[in-house]
Amino acid sequence: MAMLQANPVLLIALTFGLGLLVGSFLNVVILRFPARLEWAWRQEAREILALPEVYEPKPSGLVLSRSACPHCSHALSAWENVPLLSFVLLRGKCSACKTPISWQYPAVELITGLLFALCVWRFGISLQLLFALPFTAALVVLSGIDLRTTLLPDQITLPLLWLGLIASLITLYIDPVSAILGVVAGYLSLWSVTRLFKLLTGKDGMGEGDFKLLAVIGAWCGIKAVLPVLLLSSLVGAIIGGLWLATAGKRRDTQIPFGQYLAIAGWIQFISGADFLGIYLNWATGH
Repeated sequence: MAMLQANPVLLIALTFGLGLLVGSFLNVVILRFPARLEWAWRQEAREILALPEVYEPKPSGLVLSRSACPHCSHALSAWENVPLLSFVLLRGKCSACKTPISWQYPAVELITGLLFALCVWRFGISLQLLFALPFTAALVVLSGIDLRTTLLPDQITLPLLWLGLIASLITLYIDPVSAILGVVAGYLSLWSVTRLFKLLTGKDGMGEGDFKLLAVIGAWCGIKAVLPVLLLSSLVGAIIGGLWLATAGKRRDTQIPFGQYLAIAGWIQFISGADFLGIYLNWATGH
């Protein structure tokens, strides 16, 4: 441990490698968890509505089920599962059917590795790092799932909210009062705007998962971070979403998932702390 602390480059490199491995697993969660949720929802709906049972095979598990090509079901060998490297060696194609591999796999692995490296650069070997890594991994998963399905599962957001409140009990990042007020402000700010939009237009403007995700960010970053995160996520969403609509030839009224933009802004606020908040306050006050 002392050797790692004395050699920050080695520490960052090892944490980057850990992030690549974690990112490989996060890809599995992003792809399989929504399918398992939808399967469970259909089972519950049939039971509640007293419908006849219909056999439907349960989707692959998150841990024990072996990874396979989604096109030809070729089971991946160990060397085909090495983060980033396998994608390069396979030249982005399945070794069996030669179908192109989605860029999601290396992208999630690389992003997670870089974010983990930034976390250890920011916090070093500490209790703060121990909490920061699962927070970061959860935001990556939520962003991926929201982008693919427009879902932000409670099974991820709610434990993440409680973990943030637990961290505040020992004032790991912020104090408990700021964390609790951050949860309230984060949830109610988006809820009230969405309710007003519904009353004025009769349409749903945002899903409840977004309310909960901003509440999560409030729990980790405090009440003072809610407004800057909202502004930054809106700016990022407008830029990236606008570019996507233009390049994909979509209509301007196409719904765009907002969760990943909240996650990006929330993580930036989390990793930068008072620095990002200070930049916003200086800009808002004209100083």
